Amino acid sequence: MRRLLLSLAMLAAVTGAACGGDPPDKEMQQAQTAIDAARVGGADLYARDEFTAAQDALKRAQDAVVQRDYRLALNNALDAREQAQTAAKTAVDRKSAARIEAEHALAAATASLNDARAKLKAAEAIRMSAKTLATSRRAIADGDTAVQKARAAFGQGAYPSATSTADTAATGLRAAARDLEAAAATGAHRRR
Repeated sequence: MRRLLLSLAMLAAVTGAACGGDPPDKEMQQAQTAIDAARVGGADLYARDEFTAAQDALKRAQDAVVQRDYRLALNNALDAREQAQTAAKTAVDRKSAARIEAEHALAAATASLNDARAKLKAAEAIRMSAKTLATSRRAIADGDTAVQKARAAFGQGAYPSATSTADTAATGLRAAARDLEAAAATGAHRRR
């Protein structure tokens, strides 16, 4: 009987040691804080894979606590914190690159808008057909609205949206400018 009790006590001690003692509450809280900071820094948008990996590691840590495997929980909590910190750093770099890309897209869209407006003025000066002018005015007004939306998105820090909207606006404005040029060239040939 003594041997049985001694064996059970040893088994309990080994099992307790294997589980690591206490849950890693402090480390799990640090991981959650790092994940929250990464989210605030835009990691959920600019470093999605790294951010998701951090969330998954914290979830695994929580599951390990439920299973009373505190050593595994600790390892996962530390991994979650590290992944969240990596996500935050990556987000800063990618957000900076997205801002630069959005600035370039806005500059290109603004240049396209100015070019289209200049071509419209030239077309008005040579008294191009009313139908062509009306179509071009509408396209330029739509482009102007899109450029304003892109600027607003940029001002809110929504750089991917600003880039996309500005690129679409620039494409439409360049098409409007080409149409005005083509119509002006056709009109000049007819007048000869």
